Amino acid sequence: MSDRSLVSPDTRGRVKRLGEPIALFLGRLGLTPNGLTLIGFAITAIAAVLAAGQLWIAAGLVMFFGGVFDMFDGTLARATGQVSAVGAFMDSVFDRWGEAVFYVGLVVGCSLAGFDLGAGLAGAAMASAFLVSYTRAKSEGLGFTAGTRMAEVGIAPREIRLVILAVGVVAAGIAGGVAPGSSSCWVTPCFRRRSSCSCSRLRARRRWNSAWAFFSSSA
Repeated sequence: MSDRSLVSPDTRGRVKRLGEPIALFLGRLGLTPNGLTLIGFAITAIAAVLAAGQLWIAAGLVMFFGGVFDMFDGTLARATGQVSAVGAFMDSVFDRWGEAVFYVGLVVGCSLAGFDLGAGLAGAAMASAFLVSYTRAKSEGLGFTAGTRMAEVGIAPREIRLVILAVGVVAAGIAGGVAPGSSSCWVTPCFRRRSSCSCSRLRARRRWNSAWAFFSSSA
């Protein structure tokens, strides 16, 4: 099975370049790359609160907007020569934190709606998402192709997983929510969380396989 991502690095680069005028406009308003990182986190936190309140359509739309907004901090940093290790570290940490907060919102929303399976799947998706990041961080810390190569391993980068998650949440709201007896109670929540969890699990597994092969050949 190929390790090629659903979105190539070239495509991701082109999309980020399309957002450069918006990022520069935000910079002219006085916002810094680190400031944009904090705003992106705040947007995700709002989406989490909406999910906890079972406002699924609003939660999905805000989460999608937060995912789009998230690309502006790095774009602004590169365009204005403000790239720094501190900024990269802050961006990565707040990305993971934002994901965790949103998944917790999903767990709370599903639990309050009486949909325990959905809450469990959201928790599994969160664990798988963190495993993706950990396998990269640990393998690169041990000397495996530090930089971009490990980032290219796996089929679904973070942007794709966020889109799947946001679309699933919106679809759940359109279908009537996740309360017992609603038309989306089993189909839509299971699809969105299984899809997100499966993409994360596959990406983590492929990173594991790549790192294992590297370290085995170096032994």
